[in-house]
Amino acid sequence: MLSLAPTTGGRTRGSASLTVHRIGQRTAPGRVAESGPLRLRFPKSGAGTLEGVLINTSGGVVGGDVLQVAIEAGADTSLVVTTQAAEKVYRSSGPVAHIAVALRVASGARLAWLPQETIVFDRARLSRTIDVELAADARLIACEALLLGRTAMGERVGSGSLRDRWRVRRDGRLQFADALVLDGAIDRTLARPAIAAGANGIATLLYAAADAEERVAPLRAALVQSGLEAGASAEGDLLVARLLARDGLTLRRGMVAALAALSTTPPRAYLL
Repeated sequence: MLSLAPTTGGRTRGSASLTVHRIGQRTAPGRVAESGPLRLRFPKSGAGTLEGVLINTSGGVVGGDVLQVAIEAGADTSLVVTTQAAEKVYRSSGPVAHIAVALRVASGARLAWLPQETIVFDRARLSRTIDVELAADARLIACEALLLGRTAMGERVGSGSLRDRWRVRRDGRLQFADALVLDGAIDRTLARPAIAAGANGIATLLYAAADAEERVAPLRAALVQSGLEAGASAEGDLLVARLLARDGLTLRRGMVAALAALSTTPPRAYLL
């Protein structure tokens, strides 16, 4: 598991770790460990792919919470991990909530990390890290979406703090590094034309596989049809796309269209 420095003012500490291995033609859970409010469940899956569902029984994240998730796909396995519901990050009086995700994909394995949206409320304070380790021939698709307030509820995030850091390594070599920092007057920052032009939904999509460059054209076509403000590019075996939308429903429809263009079937929870 990951190790985080202790924080003050914490309400909840929780962790969930999963290691899967191949048995014949199917992928099966190996080691499963849970603590605090995090749980892992496994609905029935076919075609040799295992689907895992991550559940936060606390109902949301508040300042001072520390949540850790570690997923390891063993050699030649096929695994999809999603969440039961959108994660909610509530306002904080000062302490920062920490979420750390570690994904490891062994030789010949396929992992789809497709959690539902993270909804950030006004005056929330969140720091999240996503660290990925890929074997030389491993395949990954990962999609993370942030909603800064719920448009249908008339919500906006006037102020707060959001730090989101990604690191992806292939065979030990750093392949992708990204950091999003929104601090202070978040709503005004997102309103700037060169940043988000008023959009409050942001998604990052990664596709790591040998055919990444071949997937750019169909992905771009799907994003154009979805009506999102989006861009996608690839170099070698890594494709990166960024999506912007003015509401959560439009963002989700765009993400489902993007996943379909990448020949990936979203888990059942993601299509609700």
